[in-house]
Amino acid sequence: MRLEFCTIASGSSGNCTYIGSDHTKILIDAGISGKKIEEGLAELKLTGNDIDALFITHEHVDHIKGAGILSRRFDIPIFATAETWAAMEGSLGKIAPSNKHIIYADEMCPINDICVKPFEIPHDTAEPVGYSIYAGEKKITLATDIGHATDTLRENLEGSDLLLLESNHDIEMLRRGPYPWNLKQRILGERGHLSNVAAGELLSEIRTDKLKYVFLGHLSEDNNNPHLAYETVENILRNNRIEVGTHLRMDMASRFRNGVKVEL
Repeated sequence: MRLEFCTIASGSSGNCTYIGSDHTKILIDAGISGKKIEEGLAELKLTGNDIDALFITHEHVDHIKGAGILSRRFDIPIFATAETWAAMEGSLGKIAPSNKHIIYADEMCPINDICVKPFEIPHDTAEPVGYSIYAGEKKITLATDIGHATDTLRENLEGSDLLLLESNHDIEMLRRGPYPWNLKQRILGERGHLSNVAAGELLSEIRTDKLKYVFLGHLSEDNNNPHLAYETVENILRNNRIEVGTHLRMDMASRFRNGVKVEL
């Protein structure tokens, strides 16, 4: 069974990812404007009418900004945990009752020929989740906005063919940067964001021969840059005898435009 993956936006300013099979097309998050999402879909030769479902990870604006308008414009059902719905509903505008769906961590959610599995992540929001998407033997996992690597996270990353993993910040850039101390503490905390070093170490722990593609995403605009994130993670992988280009392909999820499209 064919499974497609393409980030439409990934970063501290907005996040949206497209995943599609032969019979199902979904978005994970809609944290940029509806117009920008439609433009990203158009590059994939799709429109909002092709989208079967929108899954939300958590209620921060960089994950929900365009969700309400997309749902109303194209009659797209929105899936989120109960507490995420409670936290974000006032920001979405009016959503048709038939398009409001509650999901539960660790429970499979079938959508036509794919299954979507939410799993708990450590982030300072109401009830945040990451997602694994299954189609036949293929598995794509998205894990961003994660303060630290938990056993639950590791278990859900294992066995993925493709992984979108947060590589949010360089620790020294963050510490020396202009953010107020309380914000720095939040980002560095157990329910904040994953650093470049932590992303590399986590990848080294969970990587198997099945993992062929890794995308580093949700980079901070102020405390990171794509070259630094890539180089840091690549060096950690190499020190663990994992060669990028030989054992797996690694790329960056672009902040403002579609990333590389992958077909499994």
